[in-house]
Amino acid sequence: MNRILVCSLIIVLFHLVGLYGFLSPALEDLFIKLVPFHLLLMLLLMVLTVNDRSADLIKFVIGIYLAGFFIELIGVNTGLIFGNYTYGTALGIKLWATPLLIGVNWLILVYCTGVFLHQFNLKSRLLFSALGAGILLGIDFLIEPVAIRFDYWSWLGGIIPVQNYLGWYIFSFFLFLFFSGLNFRKENTAAIVLLFTQFCFFLALNIWAF
Repeated sequence: MNRILVCSLIIVLFHLVGLYGFLSPALEDLFIKLVPFHLLLMLLLMVLTVNDRSADLIKFVIGIYLAGFFIELIGVNTGLIFGNYTYGTALGIKLWATPLLIGVNWLILVYCTGVFLHQFNLKSRLLFSALGAGILLGIDFLIEPVAIRFDYWSWLGGIIPVQNYLGWYIFSFFLFLFFSGLNFRKENTAAIVLLFTQFCFFLALNIWAF
């Protein structure tokens, strides 16, 4: 079995186990505590399958992580970007009320979505970025109820503002502009598997966890 296949199978297996854990009342608290380790495992699997060590890839990883972390830091401490929200305990250690792993979450989402769109050979960077931001917005619609239910984060008054979705789309658009302007290997089947597995994971939780 090759590395891509092995990593893809691990991705699917861990999400199936995670789904079972989140849907089992006796295991829910344990699996919430395991969220940071799950995110780090998915990051490791992407590192193992990316097959590129170019300077542009390093720029992408550092740039997206820092952009994702600092936009959330500004957002959670001011309410100006996404609205008024606070992080719970599920995403682990925080710096200035912002989980250090939130940048990893942005990195994984942008990378997997960008790799998926890259296979369509879109000529326009603006179209590429608009579609990428649209996909991330769709994923956010699925993530939000799950995040609130399992203490990833919570919103003031329990209401998700329209500002959040506008902020996600606009910020994501610029992240995909950055992605599309860099020259690194953008073929990775495991990343596409992770994108669709995450989509199915959050969709299933939206259906069965409420």
